[in-house]
Amino acid sequence: ISVTDFGAVGNSHQYDTTPIQSAINACPSPRPCHVVFPSPGTYLTKTIHLRSGVVLIVEKGAVILGGTKLEDYPKEFERWYVVLAEQVVNVGIRGGGEINGQGLEFVKRFDERKNVMVSWNHTGACLGDECRPRLVGFIGCTNVTVSNVKLNEPAYWCLHIVDCDNTSIHDMSIYGNFNSPNNDGIDIQDSNNTFITRCNIDTGDDAICPKTYNKPLYNLTATDSWIRTKSSAIKLGSASSFDFVHLLFDNITIFESHRGLGLQIRDGGNVKDITFSNINISTRYYDPSWWGRAEPIYITTCPRNSNTKEGSISDIQFINITSVSENGVFLSGSKGGIIRDLKFSNVDLTYKRWTSYDGGLVDYRPGCSGLVKHNMAGIIMEYIDGFEVRNMNMRWSEEKSVGWDNPLDFRPSTVNNISFVNFQSSLYKKNSLQDI
Repeated sequence: ISVTDFGAVGNSHQYDTTPIQSAINACPSPRPCHVVFPSPGTYLTKTIHLRSGVVLIVEKGAVILGGTKLEDYPKEFERWYVVLAEQVVNVGIRGGGEINGQGLEFVKRFDERKNVMVSWNHTGACLGDECRPRLVGFIGCTNVTVSNVKLNEPAYWCLHIVDCDNTSIHDMSIYGNFNSPNNDGIDIQDSNNTFITRCNIDTGDDAICPKTYNKPLYNLTATDSWIRTKSSAIKLGSASSFDFVHLLFDNITIFESHRGLGLQIRDGGNVKDITFSNINISTRYYDPSWWGRAEPIYITTCPRNSNTKEGSISDIQFINITSVSENGVFLSGSKGGIIRDLKFSNVDLTYKRWTSYDGGLVDYRPGCSGLVKHNMAGIIMEYIDGFEVRNMNMRWSEEKSVGWDNPLDFRPSTVNNISFVNFQSSLYKKNSLQDI
């Protein structure tokens, strides 16, 4: 079914919402049905709602363009998406084309550190500076496939998977301009059996971000992808009220991100059986106001505030990891949230500085202790019981002004049962950087 058969014109300024929704509604649900957006064409729309069995075919050269007005979206803030599927089965998006949220149109005032965004909270629609629409959402769905499509310029989160089962995301790209804050790439929330592969994610906020608000998250696999972000490339949390179990991240390149691999457990949920393998990381400082200090690996458990408790982290493996970063690895449990059974195997860490931001701080945000002065080290360890390292090579900048102090930093009173086998730490010279 083509949307043009129902009157869509695709001229980028006339709303095509009614013909698009009419085409979707004409599908013989729940039977499989393809709703086609022909190329060329830029189809301006308010929120469109998918039905069971509907797959949007956005042809190469065609664009679904999200509106930028409050009235373009449903009354309920939690339903603000350009494309929305709720409680349906066998749905998806593909075709080689693009869905664009016009994110830069929501920038109210450009700022070098953090742009001021258009916020509709003054209307009472919601609160905070994140009061703007997401791009694509699947809520309470089963059998979701998003592939061979470009998701560009979200005003807020880009692809949001909520309480879904059996989701496949593959062979696609996500682009969120660095000038738009909070434009996460893929947020996986309270969902099970999710598979992500062959994705290119270049965005201003967390790239792949599993979260638990209302139920545990099981069986997430992400492979064969490329990531650049002004925040964390992969981050569990910080919404973490329930457990994360059996996650695999493999064969991923993380390029010039503010932080590489992160676990940010703040709300009492537990994390176990997680593997990061065959990952190449480069991190750098973008701005001190953003969470993170260019750590390649960052693991923290601490309560968000006085109303939450610590969650635990256990059985975490990092295998075949290579990084070039402006800061060291930060591993920080808490008194009630000990990190247990942590393993590093075949890990190559290179530390050098190429931005001018000050070092000497560790970042516990959000909540917890905030920013704390601390000597720079290759690995900082706190509240760990069971840490095994095999085959680690750590290389340091020879510049004394950088401020590196020691390879390992920990208090024996909070760190127990550690084992280092074939651990090497050495300086490198400037002219050797070309080989790194």
